[in-house]
Amino acid sequence: MTHASAHAAHDDARPVPPHTPGPDARAKTDRAETDRAKSDQEEIDQAETLDLDAEVLAEHIASITAWLPVERGPRHIVDLGCGTGTGTFALLARFPEAEVTAVDTSAGHLHRLRERAEALGVADRVRTVPADLDADWPELGRPDLVWASASMHHMADPDRALREVHGLLAPGGLFAVVELADFPRFLPENAPAERPGLEERCHAALAHHHAEHVPHRGADWGPKLAAAGFTVEGERTITVNVDGSRDEAVGRYALSSLKRLRGGVATLGAEDLTVLDQLLDADSPLSILRRDDLTVRTERTVWAARRA
Repeated sequence: MTHASAHAAHDDARPVPPHTPGPDARAKTDRAETDRAKSDQEEIDQAETLDLDAEVLAEHIASITAWLPVERGPRHIVDLGCGTGTGTFALLARFPEAEVTAVDTSAGHLHRLRERAEALGVADRVRTVPADLDADWPELGRPDLVWASASMHHMADPDRALREVHGLLAPGGLFAVVELADFPRFLPENAPAERPGLEERCHAALAHHHAEHVPHRGADWGPKLAAAGFTVEGERTITVNVDGSRDEAVGRYALSSLKRLRGGVATLGAEDLTVLDQLLDADSPLSILRRDDLTVRTERTVWAARRA
């Protein structure tokens, strides 16, 4: 051992006083913990919205799966960006001989999906795969059907993702892309009385937010699918109009959805934001949960594309 290394070893053997983080380090740690807590809560809120979406729009989702131009019942399906399993469970119901590989970035969403699969007695037909599809794709087998509902527009490079799906599918396999035309609307046009037209102004602000952060939302996927080598065999737009007076879940769906919308409409005026926050306050006399005039209004478009 050299003198220098012996000296270093001796120094290492000395008792080291406990380190007390300075105010900057403590502030950085506090911010990181706050950001993690906020991210965890956002994931919980998103999961709740997805579950309510599945409950309220179950009939419309079933009509999409029934429309798919399948030549024979698929045995292996991949659900890309599966969330908490809206598409997964609709596809399992539509194709009782099939197994589904459910792919998502969120471990929390996949956990909820597995719990529901257990509760429904279909856990043996579901495999969950955590994956970031903007990075390297995992091994997903050779599916007969790939389903992507409200997930393609989140891809950093959707054209690359379309090519990945084309290479993934078995020859003759089908790719179903489902997209929301817009964020759902819930209030009548002249509501609320305190700020008529508030929801439309929220949508205008959200459209600006999406243009900056989710540029592929609202894309026409037909030409993109053709450019990736698919043959587009069908396109269908389904109009959604669910009367809240006939489904008590609509109020909870509206509350959960508008809470998520709130994060993208910071450019609204102060009066609009005040009334919006009152709508989102379950204890407020103006709470959206107290309204009996809600409807769910939106459109969903589905493209069915075949790999040769």
